[in-house]
Amino acid sequence: MQFTYAQYRESADDIRLKIGDFSPKVAMVLGSGLGYMGDLVEHAVILPYAEIPHFRASTAPGHKGQMVFGSLAGQPVAVMQGRMHHYEGYSYEEVAYAVRVLRLLGADTLIVTNAAGAINTDWQAGDLMLITDHIKLFLDSPLRGENLPEFGVRFPDSSSLYTPALRDLARQTAAELGIPLREGVYMYFPGPQYETPAEIRFARIAGGDVAGMSTAPEVIVAAHCGMQVLGLTLCSNMAAGILDQPLTEQEVLDAAEACKDKFSRLVLACLKKL
Repeated sequence: MQFTYAQYRESADDIRLKIGDFSPKVAMVLGSGLGYMGDLVEHAVILPYAEIPHFRASTAPGHKGQMVFGSLAGQPVAVMQGRMHHYEGYSYEEVAYAVRVLRLLGADTLIVTNAAGAINTDWQAGDLMLITDHIKLFLDSPLRGENLPEFGVRFPDSSSLYTPALRDLARQTAAELGIPLREGVYMYFPGPQYETPAEIRFARIAGGDVAGMSTAPEVIVAAHCGMQVLGLTLCSNMAAGILDQPLTEQEVLDAAEACKDKFSRLVLACLKKL
């Protein structure tokens, strides 16, 4: 479907009625198994997606499906505990709908997180990766259809979707904390089936370092409407065909739980420096 600017404004106005004069500076999208970061928000106002006009439900395992407004690491934030995915039956415009609403509420920075399978065979499950770029070759764009000039131009540049200054900040912060931080390219696959070993070999040849089913649509929309973007990936498992074992949802959730401490420390420290 094609949302109108009036519908985005309706969502933003409805939220504003519920959160008062609070204005988030940073928006955060928390991926599979990473939603616990939203539980750390102070003075929280929680809005289930079902209560916000035009929002869709988040049905993936480990996704609470709610927005949390409040303070985190001294920053006014809007935290999405769970995201929408194309594989849930949503268009890419629906997947990224909340990003534009958060921009209307005042957020100028987006921190996007995900759990993904490591393609790079020099890496291992539990590694954290700074996203330097992504590859999205499948299906259409979240910007498909009539352009809404209130958000951005018809043909936006994609040379630096992941803001260089924020990448520098993450590198410096990780080094100060003594947290190893990989850097690489996120390869988007639509899912919900995990990738085949042949697709992972293709992704490696194409330049991908991790494979996942999210993030790219939200980042495209965030950059289109002028937001700065920081992307962080938890390598929750090795991608298909690298190890002689099947992939499971539980593996992803278990890896997120095991890496909760270092992931939280990195994100919170980056937030403090914004």
